[in-house]
Amino acid sequence: MNIRFDGKVAIVTGAGGGLGRQHALALAARGAKVVVNDFGRAAPGDDGAALSAADVVTNEIRAAGGTAIANHASVTDEVAVALMIREAMDAWGRIDILVNNAGILRDKSFGKMALNDFRLVIDVHLMGAAICTKAVWDIMRAQKYGRIVMTTSSSGLYGNFGQANYGAAKMALVGLMQTLSIEGAKDNIHVNCLAPTAATRMTEGLMAPDVLAKLAPESVTPGLLHLVSDDAPTRAILCAGAGTFERAYITLTGGVHVGTGPDAAERVATQFAAISDRADEMVPDNGGAQGRNEVAKAIAATC
Repeated sequence: MNIRFDGKVAIVTGAGGGLGRQHALALAARGAKVVVNDFGRAAPGDDGAALSAADVVTNEIRAAGGTAIANHASVTDEVAVALMIREAMDAWGRIDILVNNAGILRDKSFGKMALNDFRLVIDVHLMGAAICTKAVWDIMRAQKYGRIVMTTSSSGLYGNFGQANYGAAKMALVGLMQTLSIEGAKDNIHVNCLAPTAATRMTEGLMAPDVLAKLAPESVTPGLLHLVSDDAPTRAILCAGAGTFERAYITLTGGVHVGTGPDAAERVATQFAAISDRADEMVPDNGGAQGRNEVAKAIAATC
């Protein structure tokens, strides 16, 4: 099987460097027309002219024979994002793929973290992804095709010291993906999450050089390509780093019915090991599975 994107149009946010750049280059190399979005500042080019990060990557794609346009919208700016979508539609008439990759870090222990830095990280990661996804949603519904990836993180899935803001935003993206994958199913819109471990500008100084060398961003991108392909899964959380790929799940144990009454809290405490037993663990199809399981056990207990 050869994964190709001929005739497809992709938008990659935060594509001026790191993971986003690799995603954009790989999509273009396999035939996609790519909107390279990055809010990065302009820097002098070889000829002295100011070039943004998005311009540099766009030029790389074009030099390799691909098709791309640069866009400098902030993903938190609804008007600018709407203009980006209009530009893509005017140029190519469709949008097939959205890679929500843009992000920032404002790491600090929660006790020392300013709430403004908490809000900023939520705005860029969560609201930025929501704004971009909302902007393409009706287009994808109308064309009965869409592939959307949210960039989550092990910091959200499992926690990481000093990243309460980042972890909260990244886990929120999983919740957004879970619901959108359900809502988009009837229109062939597949929505997934990618949890990368990669050496980028955002991770410099956090890992030893020999470790960073193994975590090249290009080792993550093959997973992204599968998640946005015609044969993509939907509602998957794919973890990736150093050429290794894993899958994460949000699970629910079988649980124990302890009933109600004045000593219910004590019964929860007494039965907590049994409540936590993973022998009958499941991956629910939707949020209603929890309630159905609870009611079923309550009814069984009264029979």
